[in-house]
Amino acid sequence: MRAVIQRVLKASVEVEGTRISEIGPGLLILLGIEEADDLGDLAWLVTKILRMRIFDDKDGKMNLDLKDRGGSALVVSQFTLHASTKKGNRPSYVRAARPGHAEPLSQEFCEAFSRELGHQVGRGTFGAAMRVTLVNDGPVTILIDSRKRE
Repeated sequence: MRAVIQRVLKASVEVEGTRISEIGPGLLILLGIEEADDLGDLAWLVTKILRMRIFDDKDGKMNLDLKDRGGSALVVSQFTLHASTKKGNRPSYVRAARPGHAEPLSQEFCEAFSRELGHQVGRGTFGAAMRVTLVNDGPVTILIDSRKRE
């Protein structure tokens, strides 16, 4: 499971011209799921993201996590995070999970993240063509991969 997390001042997602979700200060989480991912990857990633101390404290140092900050989260499923660009110029998505595997894990990720955060997270629509808008704060953008666990 891969996630690109971006610290944002605000973010929103639209489907077919209709805004379906928006948040204020917090995290935009782009979530990529591959066939080998399971609930263990999901639990590790939820915990890792929630504990990331990437928000400024009163002294301007990144010492606060999302809960400490009282922030929101918006999760958008994005299979292209598993693109392979090793050969040629057309990315290959063979590692990305098929919808039958990815969609339930994506939903469970959102539910688990909401439970741990203490309030609902915003969501995109799985498999839809979405327009994501954000105001990156910092900018702070971090890639996390449950296979590498760095």
